[in-house]
Amino acid sequence: MAQAGQDKELTLGALVLGSALTLIFTAANVFLGLKVGLTFSTSIPAAVISMVALKALGQSGILQNNIVQTVASSAGTLSSIIFVMPGLIMVGWWADFPFWQSALICATGGLLGVMFSIPLRRALVTGSDLPFPEGCAAAEVLKVGSDDGSPAGAEESKAGLLALLTGSAVSAFYALLTAMRLAAADAAAWFRIGPSATGIDYGLSFALMGVGHLVGLSVGAAMLLGLFVGFGAATPILVWLHHAPDPAAIAEATWAHEVRFIGAGVIGVAALWTLGKLVLPIAKGLRDAAASSRARKGASGAVLPVEERDMPVPIVGAITAALLVPTIGLLLHFTGTGPLAAWSWPLAIGGTVYIYVATVIVASVCGYMAGLIGASNSPLSGVGILAILGAAILLAVAVEPFVPASASSQMIALALFATSIIFCAAAIANDNLQDLKTGQLVGATPWKQQVALMVGVVAGAITIPLVLNLLAKAYGFGDATAAHPTPLPAPQAVLISALAKGVLAHDLDWSLIGIGAIIGFVLIALDGMLGRMGKLRLPPLGVGIGIYLPMSATLPVVIGAFLGHWWEKRNPSPATQRIGVLMASGLIVGESLFGVALAVPISITLNPAPLAVVGAWFDPIATIGGSILFAGLLWFSYVRAGRLGARIS
Repeated sequence: MAQAGQDKELTLGALVLGSALTLIFTAANVFLGLKVGLTFSTSIPAAVISMVALKALGQSGILQNNIVQTVASSAGTLSSIIFVMPGLIMVGWWADFPFWQSALICATGGLLGVMFSIPLRRALVTGSDLPFPEGCAAAEVLKVGSDDGSPAGAEESKAGLLALLTGSAVSAFYALLTAMRLAAADAAAWFRIGPSATGIDYGLSFALMGVGHLVGLSVGAAMLLGLFVGFGAATPILVWLHHAPDPAAIAEATWAHEVRFIGAGVIGVAALWTLGKLVLPIAKGLRDAAASSRARKGASGAVLPVEERDMPVPIVGAITAALLVPTIGLLLHFTGTGPLAAWSWPLAIGGTVYIYVATVIVASVCGYMAGLIGASNSPLSGVGILAILGAAILLAVAVEPFVPASASSQMIALALFATSIIFCAAAIANDNLQDLKTGQLVGATPWKQQVALMVGVVAGAITIPLVLNLLAKAYGFGDATAAHPTPLPAPQAVLISALAKGVLAHDLDWSLIGIGAIIGFVLIALDGMLGRMGKLRLPPLGVGIGIYLPMSATLPVVIGAFLGHWWEKRNPSPATQRIGVLMASGLIVGESLFGVALAVPISITLNPAPLAVVGAWFDPIATIGGSILFAGLLWFSYVRAGRLGARIS
């Protein structure tokens, strides 16, 4: 990359553009994660936008574009805090998200994730054969589309941006129609099957279709199996056991209060199994990291090439030590009032030790997982489950016997609070090494990328509490209430909160989770057998999500996965497939950003449908007409992506 070495890299323009994209993509990812429990990688969309924007400003260069995607990639990872932090509202400890506390949680945890993953770069990025699928894909996009004098590269950048904007416009337009009640948001029916009942619910969501395209056929097939288990078997069986006079009337409640906890058991076992399989590879990676460090010290002061220059160890150590201040301060503030006030300092010191030790572990785990299976596919929920169980068990053993019974709710909240910091570190460590792999392939300077990611962490930390507060007021999380009849499901936050309460409040019915755990072990065996046979894998975590989430959130993902697979088979050109990825990303961004924007008038008017222009009488027409329009717009999006791809192939 000789040419790359002459480019500008860590410029103010790249940092500003990356921060702006971080704000946009963070808002979109927070909404999507709360809706369906998945987030999407923002590196490639950010790289495409950067290549077009910086070229228009006369500042184009592959290294600057790489800095932009590095900053913006934090949006796809730090927003994963929504898997934990909403639990503080669900358990009743917070009424909203205090800005400074929430922002400091995200910033402190995210910066710790950057610091603790820096020493792993040599072993896991340059000194291993880990594939880093997303990092390599982002590097290819940067190489093809950056301004290197190639007309083909410039043309692909423009085509990619058009695909991204097309998907965004289509999904935002349909979301506007649903907000006006001129088109239906879903089509649902619960019906009897003899003495039992089940249901079908299809969400007319372009964002979820886009998610399906991105997750691929294997995950889509696994979620389809989950739908069969949850709605085709578990719900009818449990409804039949209730012997209700009107089975259809209780089918939805049976799924919500019983079946979803079976899915939670599957998710827990699958996530922990995935982590368990990585123990030996992670141990090897740590040994390699230590060997690389010794080799570097023995290099007799040899000058390192640009691609090997990490942030200096003294600076890493100083930042890590400085982060002790906000960590202890956050825990002191959290425990300074309430039943745990007398234990405030011991809990703050002990909690900080737990957070730092756990963060070192999760940085190693998540860094390796990013290299092995990609940042988007890493089982971060498993990290959250381990962290919350560790915090809850420590509090149950070391604190609960010595505090009044009234402290139970604050201990549950404290476990979630500490886990939130750890989870931010896990998410960013997951992303940092992926970005460093991209940088290695395009000739970037590691320490400049590490600085860029720190900028992205701060930008995301400022954005997240603002968006969370807006969505909490407008939609609510978890279970439906009179104030919030259609809340965002926030599935991981519900599960992690339930686990914390189960350990500390002793009020969780573990029987259904146990049934799910047994199913999880069966699915693990099935997935292993399919792998040995060379067949399509069915990731158990995907099956668990298919059981746990409502059908309206999973069926569109399944259909999107199968449709995306079919479309890619018909369009085998790598360039066209990249255009398809960007179009699918646009479908997610447009609808998600509209959902965030719609939260503003909902919050102001306290009207769940402030843009409605027709009443409930129009619903049958909206369902039929909306379904036809949805199919037509989806067809248009894929045809447009195919034509844009054909133009550059």
